[in-house]
Amino acid sequence: MSYVSAEGLTKTFKGRPPVTVIDGLGLEIEEGEFLVLLGPSGCGKTTTLRCLAGLESPTAGRISLGGRTVFDAANRINRPPDKRSIGMVFQSYALWPHMSVRANIAYPLKARGLKDKIKEGWVEETARLVDCEALLDRHPAQLSGGQQQRVALARGLVARPDLVLFDEPLSNLDARLRDSVRAYLHELHAKLGFTAVFVTHDQSEALALGDRLAIMRAGEIDQFDTPRQVFEKPATEYVADFVGMANRLLFERGADGWTCQGAPVAGAPPAARCSLGASGRLVARLRPEDVHIAPAGEVPGDGMTLLKGRVLESGYGGRHIDATLTLEDRDGAAAGDRLHVRVPLAGPGGWAGELAAGQKVAVGFRPADARFFDDDGEPSAASSDGGARPAPVGA
Repeated sequence: MSYVSAEGLTKTFKGRPPVTVIDGLGLEIEEGEFLVLLGPSGCGKTTTLRCLAGLESPTAGRISLGGRTVFDAANRINRPPDKRSIGMVFQSYALWPHMSVRANIAYPLKARGLKDKIKEGWVEETARLVDCEALLDRHPAQLSGGQQQRVALARGLVARPDLVLFDEPLSNLDARLRDSVRAYLHELHAKLGFTAVFVTHDQSEALALGDRLAIMRAGEIDQFDTPRQVFEKPATEYVADFVGMANRLLFERGADGWTCQGAPVAGAPPAARCSLGASGRLVARLRPEDVHIAPAGEVPGDGMTLLKGRVLESGYGGRHIDATLTLEDRDGAAAGDRLHVRVPLAGPGGWAGELAAGQKVAVGFRPADARFFDDDGEPSAASSDGGARPAPVGA
């Protein structure tokens, strides 16, 4: 039995018209697992988290935590948050400004009638775990953002809950501090082994923290898998776009061979082993670092699908150049969507440091680096890994 289970979870907000933000969602989380709900704003991830916490009442469905039913719409069971043995870490920290750090951390123990645990030193022990023991007598206004987040984490853990919920807890931190706290959180989970659900829209956070990822779209889960599988084999074009395959190339095969958004294609066929379906079209998704460029008239590399392009703009990124390109059709006019390219400055890409707007370049990619989809955003049949969209979670 899964430690956390949600079946047929639906949440509809009343209005004219009503808005359904979670639609029949199924979720299974194992004990000690760190699950990340990943998706853009409005996809339903925070509402899902709030339903697990008891802060929102679903319209339909069932939730169980540790084998105990905490919500069942059919049987009118709805345990309040303080009866669900959960800890929660909020995006805004939500620390009481008039309380000391010690009192903030102790608050869940008092709220649950566990005052004897305060005498046993649970507050100090938890503060020591998150490296904020020296801050216990300060107030939130005297702390930095990173220190406040550690206090919020201690408060979420102090009552030793069965489940810890994180609602985008790192989004208010600057980039350097966010990386530091993320690494610390990963280390803390490995040490304590708590079960967690973490909401974020940041794919780098999701990949670094999650044992598994649930990629959400419009209140449903598009893909539920390990970070590596999601990154390497996105199950839909929506997932591919969200995990960094920002470049979208539309290919068509005609009597004269392949074209890409009206531009002629040379070199390796873009998808020799993929089925085109009735439309004769195929969408390739690529990461910026998997698109290669070379000076016009040269070849970016062996075994590549080749196109012609023109630089729109470029920017210095330290050890690489980020450039935006447009493809050129047979008449030299711009064709299709823009391409984003990341070119390392070391080695063969060193010439890219002199890229200028309007400069013509050769463009290429290796078909093995692309993920191919049909018109409906589903993986093309007979693609190189044979992968298909997984069955719905809990099915």
